[in-house]
Amino acid sequence: MSQGFLVSAYLISALLFVMSLAGLSRQDSAKTGSLYGMVGMTVAVLATLGSVAMEGFTLVTLLMMAGAAIGLFLAKKVEMTEMPQLVAMLNGFGGLAAVLIGFSSALEPADTLAATEKLIHSIEIFIGIIIGAITFSGSVVACLKLGGNISSRPASLPGGHWTNLALIALAVVMGVVFVQQHSILALVVMTALALVFGITLVLGIGGADMPVVVSMLNAYSGIAAAATGFMLGNNLLIITGAMVGSSGAILSYLMCAAMNRSFISVILGGFGTESGTVSEDSEQGEHVEVNVEEVADMLKNASSVIITPGYGMAVAQAQHPLRELVNKLRAQNIKVRFGIHPVAGRLPGHMNVLLAEAKVPYDIVEEMDELNDDFKDTDVVLVIGANDTVNPAASEDPSSPIAGMPVLKVWEASQVVVFKRSMATGYAGVQNPLFFKDNARMLFGDAHGTVEGILKQF
Repeated sequence: MSQGFLVSAYLISALLFVMSLAGLSRQDSAKTGSLYGMVGMTVAVLATLGSVAMEGFTLVTLLMMAGAAIGLFLAKKVEMTEMPQLVAMLNGFGGLAAVLIGFSSALEPADTLAATEKLIHSIEIFIGIIIGAITFSGSVVACLKLGGNISSRPASLPGGHWTNLALIALAVVMGVVFVQQHSILALVVMTALALVFGITLVLGIGGADMPVVVSMLNAYSGIAAAATGFMLGNNLLIITGAMVGSSGAILSYLMCAAMNRSFISVILGGFGTESGTVSEDSEQGEHVEVNVEEVADMLKNASSVIITPGYGMAVAQAQHPLRELVNKLRAQNIKVRFGIHPVAGRLPGHMNVLLAEAKVPYDIVEEMDELNDDFKDTDVVLVIGANDTVNPAASEDPSSPIAGMPVLKVWEASQVVVFKRSMATGYAGVQNPLFFKDNARMLFGDAHGTVEGILKQF
């Protein structure tokens, strides 16, 4: 394949990736955006394979086919509730790939390079491996926290941030030794230190900040890919890595803004505590329970309803009966909308994807900023498995760990029904005063079953 043809193929791939990002920015074009990305990646891989002569081409092809088969299997097997964990691990695999490519480049003879070129190449290897190692180990921990395999409570080594600082400082020193002396031993030590740093970094961040951590790791994987592109002299990898890195950084910033959090403070600790525990300040009054018949009566007598979903909806897979309930309410000329908080669920867009899967109409799914002023004119709000994103303590209690975090002001509605399994707190481990307000009612049980119970009353 000629160089000109390869450059043209890479430009087409880059354009398709840009179109993919543009398509993914809206629900109604997300599927098309995904297709653009798939086509762009296919063109890039085929063009790269056609432009190089490599030993063991058959083996490489077989390994690619095996990887594609594993990817397809996992994509079909993973439930929507596990999508955040999958995204975290995909970020990790990107980082691991950068580490392996870095070592491959480091072990190749570089006698043909001039002294300056050799120095630059060593710096590229150093950057790609250290960021890739942090991304990989940090992503594994994030996946385990999101999946509940380890506690979401922040945990750190003795010495806390100073220990982390020492780890990363030693890793950088080993990297400098590698750059100056091309010592593979120093590179191995640097990689080990970076892996440990990635683990301790994410372990010290609470569960409530995990969405930011995942997007941050996504940005890291993009930076590692860009560094790998420089290492290999691959322009498309540089472009793609830069796009992933910048989009991940922007997403992290937007999520921190949505939670009124400093990105630096998230990385340095976070406020999350163990998920599903009851806070010590839980005695804030008495909650009032209702049954499905009473909730059905509230909805029948309402003229406007807003549904605010959270991770509990994802766990219960309640989006499908909710769609049926919405259809019944709209058939009775009741105005129904969904209110989505930017960090609802365990990943940005998690709730949007679930509702799209259930074929909920796009035009009734609105973001927090679009309808937060409408709650005071709403008859009934159904809070389905959400907790921290509807917590009035964020705006009413300056001493709360989530003080200042923008939330959905559901308590301003005439009536609020909270669908929960128990009185346990949310992922941030902070008690919710909403449960004890005069206009709030608690409907306990699995959200899927309780919504179906309400449906039977229509």
